[in-house]
Amino acid sequence: MIFNNKFLQLKILYIFFLFLSLNLFFFSTNNSEAKAFQIEDIDISRPFLINFDKNDVIDEGFKKAFSKLISMLANSSDRKKINQTNLNEIKGMIESFSIKEEKFVNEIYYMNLGVSFNKKKIFNFFEKRNIFPSIPIKKVFLFIPIIIDESTKDLLIFSDNKVFENWNNSPKNFHLIDYILPTEDLEDLNIIKSKFESIEKYDFKEIIDKYNLNDSIITLIFKNKNQLRILSRITLQENITLKNLTLSNINMRNEEDIKSIIKTLKNEYEDYWKLTNQINTSLKYPLKIKVQNIDNNKISKFEEILINEDLIYDFYISKFDKDFSYYNIIFNGTPNLFIKSMNENNFNLNTQNKIWLLE
Repeated sequence: MIFNNKFLQLKILYIFFLFLSLNLFFFSTNNSEAKAFQIEDIDISRPFLINFDKNDVIDEGFKKAFSKLISMLANSSDRKKINQTNLNEIKGMIESFSIKEEKFVNEIYYMNLGVSFNKKKIFNFFEKRNIFPSIPIKKVFLFIPIIIDESTKDLLIFSDNKVFENWNNSPKNFHLIDYILPTEDLEDLNIIKSKFESIEKYDFKEIIDKYNLNDSIITLIFKNKNQLRILSRITLQENITLKNLTLSNINMRNEEDIKSIIKTLKNEYEDYWKLTNQINTSLKYPLKIKVQNIDNNKISKFEEILINEDLIYDFYISKFDKDFSYYNIIFNGTPNLFIKSMNENNFNLNTQNKIWLLE
């Protein structure tokens, strides 16, 4: 009788751990498959003619979604290598899509599409072309553009500064940087004008501190006849980067030339930000981590972090026992970078053994 009771208890315990492990396995598998780049608000329109084919509209939406995605992940020079990718290859990287809205207005068909791209396939696509993609992280910079007329020794900061006035017009939905422009403050104007002779060395700290932003871009546009010399001082987490650019045959009174300056500068800053967040997808570091089964909340949170971490190439549960679930993780970075990421998410790792322990 005692033997039967013990056998029954062991049987119940076995069923419990089997259920727990299957639950973890399916949870992990589904989430791993859910690692995707989601591109929303793709608008397409087409005249509703006799040869109208809805599939053609969807295909056009796929191309536009892919173009938006690579604009977020790749710098401007790398985009030229991949902007002619054929439709079949694009379709092979799509996990799913959904039609958010469709309507007919005056014989025109309108569609709003959402497209989900498989991250692993996208990263493989970049790796085959020797392109390092970037993590698409949004960023806010305080942006102060100043036009310096070298012939008149004058500064244009707010009024008559066409770069300042038009900077936030026509934003692109694939841009990762949002810009905060300073308010028209007479005190700031006087401070900047007083620094005219040493403006290239001035740190603008008195003005920047008013906006409670650590990151800023100060752009000095030196105007001399039809040539511009542009010095950009980018401050990111107290690190300063200087960028120089020269543009010729520019008329600062011409609206198209102003648009061209703004486009060029925004591309420059987007490329800088992408370089800061670049991923070396050819670097695939294997990690083994075990997590105690007793804490389901910890397991759920840990897997959620693995799903949302762009540097995680793949992960899965390799085995389990009554105490631990064992994770195999492929990481596009160094072990120290992974540890730092876990610490930022309030997880500590005991790395004394070959298989690390999540604490």
